[in-house]
Amino acid sequence: MTKIKRGQVQTVRRIDSTALGLAVSGAFVVCGFAGQTAFAKEEPVVLRVCSWEEYIDLGEWDEEEAIALDNGAVIFGERPLYEEFEDWYREMYGREVRVEYSCFGTNEDLYNQLNMGDTYDLVCPSEYMIMKLMAEDRLLPYSDGFYDTQNVNNFYINNVSPFIQETLEQNEIGGESWSKYAAGYMWGITGVLYNPELVTEEEASTWAIFGNPKFNRQVTLKDNVRDSYFAALGILKADELMDGNFIRSADYHERLADVMNDVNPETIAQAQELLDELMDNVYSLETDSGKADMITGKIVANYQWSGDAVYAMDQADEDDFELRFAVPRESTNLWFDGWVMLKSGIDGNADRQHAAEAFVNFVSRTDNAVRNMYYIGYTSSIAGNENDDTMYEYLNWCYGADEEDGDIMEYPVGYFFSGDNSDENYIVQTTRSQMGRQLYSQYPPEDVMERTAIMRYFDADANRAINQMWINVRCFDIYDVPTGVWVALLAGLLVLIWMGYRKSKRR
Repeated sequence: MTKIKRGQVQTVRRIDSTALGLAVSGAFVVCGFAGQTAFAKEEPVVLRVCSWEEYIDLGEWDEEEAIALDNGAVIFGERPLYEEFEDWYREMYGREVRVEYSCFGTNEDLYNQLNMGDTYDLVCPSEYMIMKLMAEDRLLPYSDGFYDTQNVNNFYINNVSPFIQETLEQNEIGGESWSKYAAGYMWGITGVLYNPELVTEEEASTWAIFGNPKFNRQVTLKDNVRDSYFAALGILKADELMDGNFIRSADYHERLADVMNDVNPETIAQAQELLDELMDNVYSLETDSGKADMITGKIVANYQWSGDAVYAMDQADEDDFELRFAVPRESTNLWFDGWVMLKSGIDGNADRQHAAEAFVNFVSRTDNAVRNMYYIGYTSSIAGNENDDTMYEYLNWCYGADEEDGDIMEYPVGYFFSGDNSDENYIVQTTRSQMGRQLYSQYPPEDVMERTAIMRYFDADANRAINQMWINVRCFDIYDVPTGVWVALLAGLLVLIWMGYRKSKRR
């Protein structure tokens, strides 16, 4: 694959591909967790990992790609992380571990693979699939030792962003916190990628753009029910979401999450009616083609994940063509992908759990997190800590600016790095043009994050109803056909039968 240059990204979320799986299906990775030192046996531990395609650095960087940071760190991907991990694990624990690395294309693909009998120890699904696996009691909790901050090799708990960890701790399924079962890997939001020459920021900053007749057949929605349902709710509930009393309420975030996860039958019916209308206005439903359609000018606005928005902006910049990213004022979706251990894979084997936790820790080391973020392009859940500012220095390397670069502004990102957005240690000096651009997309401002909502796991009944609604929208709802049309079709069928009968009788 082509390496990413300062802020560029590769498409990795929800795409169907098997290329990496074929490339590394026979590769082996070494991994481990810094909490244990004793092992039950000396044979190599086999760790089965399944993740998104191109979701880990495969190395082979060109020499000019070496990233030299102001804190003295030099980041370079010479070999795949899993090969380097093999050396690290052996040196750390004196034990051989092989990782069988495979890939999935969508969360649903992974779920189907598990139901068909595929066995993995460690997987990296998205938030709603993590919730589903938790609800079905298919996940193994991380060990207490994994969260021991005194262990210097516990890179995850010592480096994870306070914002990400708090999100994982505050959300629950069945009374249990997500953080008990999931370790954050990459995260982002959704919004509207748009052409500023043809669409104003005001027009792009609302979910209603997808129904705006001004852009008939010039906008695209996502070809998956959860994202498009979220957008539909943003339009249907706009008055409530924008009401001042609602926004100022003490329990705003709880109420926001309830509104953006409304699965009442009436709401689903209203969403179907609205999406039917939007289908008459959009150019298409897409999963991956929207970026190219934006870059070529085929469309003027596109429902997009923040990471893919950065990729599209970078590609457009190379052609001296500007694209921008807006976040709907009503609300936006906060998503993340995280590492979880499967009971069916670990199956009570302490060695495999040790290796699985070590793998998570290794990719959470700041230099490795930078490598993954550079290679993948999405935003890592890793922030570093007061003794290791590598992640923040990488952010400055990507987006920092000097006075001679033009109109300079202060861009605080403390909410992510330290938990305090007023923290003077985490204020990026950048150009004002970055508002609505790459930095804005990768690390949205705190006021944007205030209006984010996570799409929850829907129970079986709600999930069935929403999926049927989506089938009706995407395909054909026979109940929407007027009675007169059915009468005309029946009459036409009878005429054809009668003509066929006369022709056969003449013969």
